[in-house]
Amino acid sequence: MDTTEENVTCDMSYLGILLDIQKYFGLSDGKTGLLQTVFTLCYMLAAPIFGYLGDRYNRKIILGAGILFWSGVTLGSSFITESYYRIFVLSRGLVGIGTASYSTIAPTIIADLFEEGKRTTVLSIFYIFIPVGSGCGYMLAAGMAKSTGDWHWAFRVTPCMGGLALVLLILLVPPRIQRRTARHRALSISGTRRGADETPGVPRTAKTTWCQDVGSLAKNCSFVWSSLGLTAMAFVTGALGMWVPLFLYRAQLVQGIVPPCLQESCNSSNSLIFGGITVGTGIVGVIAGAEAARRLRKMYKKADPLICATSMFTSSLCLYTALMLAQTSILSTFIFIAFGELFLSVNWAVVTDILLYVVTPRRQSTAIALQILLSHLLGDAGSPYLIGAISNALQARGAPSFQSSFRSIQSSFAICAFVGAFGGAFFLLTSLYIEGDRREAERP
Repeated sequence: MDTTEENVTCDMSYLGILLDIQKYFGLSDGKTGLLQTVFTLCYMLAAPIFGYLGDRYNRKIILGAGILFWSGVTLGSSFITESYYRIFVLSRGLVGIGTASYSTIAPTIIADLFEEGKRTTVLSIFYIFIPVGSGCGYMLAAGMAKSTGDWHWAFRVTPCMGGLALVLLILLVPPRIQRRTARHRALSISGTRRGADETPGVPRTAKTTWCQDVGSLAKNCSFVWSSLGLTAMAFVTGALGMWVPLFLYRAQLVQGIVPPCLQESCNSSNSLIFGGITVGTGIVGVIAGAEAARRLRKMYKKADPLICATSMFTSSLCLYTALMLAQTSILSTFIFIAFGELFLSVNWAVVTDILLYVVTPRRQSTAIALQILLSHLLGDAGSPYLIGAISNALQARGAPSFQSSFRSIQSSFAICAFVGAFGGAFFLLTSLYIEGDRREAERP
């Protein structure tokens, strides 16, 4: 769990100093968004590879190698000068490859390590640390840039946390982990028992190829529709994480609250506040989502996808309201952004919960990897660049001004609200199939 928070902190830290990076390399909005797009593309392409390896080889070794790799790359990227923007982009892609290792492997290690009673709590805590790590990354990077006057130090501190994560992995995770047996059954985050791969008196299921696993997952409607819902979540989350501090900065410029960023280190207050919001809403949202699923499922078996659908619709409305209020009230904008992030965070644990009980244990690493691939390919791999490219195109229509730069990012950001609404619709479709797919997954 500590490993997860430290890894996510490292991955997201540069977003807390995005304005400094944009000024340092002299980037347009489109090229700025490309940084996150390259990271996510490499991340999603590497995920199926780690999923395949995680189902067949030592998960601890794979996870440790991934942590060591991206820590080294992150440290190296802090020494790249302004003349080598392309190398900086490449470094973000390499960090994405290392990140794919823990995102794919860590949930399955937890599922193997803990027995039924503890696994519910541990998996919930695991998903709480993901938004907490993201928010801490914002605050750490912004704080380091402010205290040192040099944004490069944000990339020199986070590898130290990666080293700590590696030490914790070595000390706390046993070298060999016994995978699921009849006594060590799979359990969803909400505490619902799932079928086991091994049951007394039942012959062990024959091993299947990766292509057979993928074919089976493609026929699992609950997995497909919930993955598309997660894709919409990833699209919105990726765009928010990339552009909110810059959007707020431009809104403040229009209102005359802050001066233009001309000094060596730009104002980092928006990143610090947004990081704090991400931490707080992440903790509250994940806990609330898991608890709501645990309680409501007792009354209605389709509760999980309906919780996700309701949260997505509400989040979209809050985010659209925040965009419309930005030019007149920064405080109101922060409040509605917080509610939008809160309702997005409600879904993180619940979506993974759905996957864990509609997919048989022997295919779960592959399912997680494919879900990562799909959600990032159609989600946050493109959303940061898309928002930036649309903003560039809108700015090109008129004379450069603070007003036009704000209006362009505001208009392009509105796409997120509509994508979020589509995500709600995908979760409604999930509810139509979830009972049948769950029964199928529980078959020995």
